[in-house]
Amino acid sequence: MDIDEREIFLFLKTYGADFVAAREICRHAGGKKRYHEDHEWAKPILARMVERAILESNSEGQYRVKPTPKKKGGRWISPDIAKILKESGLEPENSGTEDGIASDDYYEQL
Repeated sequence: MDIDEREIFLFLKTYGADFVAAREICRHAGGKKRYHEDHEWAKPILARMVERAILESNSEGQYRVKPTPKKKGGRWISPDIAKILKESGLEPENSGTEDGIASDDYYEQL
């Protein structure tokens, strides 16, 4: 990701699974000065990020970070049991985040 994409990604990541309007992204992600120079600076970048499957959009033109696909058949494990498994060298099955958004490394690979 380039600097602009990273800035938009980090801004949208704070909203979790909620969709955010493109105008609000343009207004807040780049700062006041950038917004006053060009009110729609983020729209081509948003389109590029949707094509690369980093973001997803709805029919209203709002965007959010695309959630990672969930593994089926996983079982919830208490944090204490997960810690014991990690100490013994085994990896617990449910090693994702609660909100469905993966770490930054996952999105850097896209």
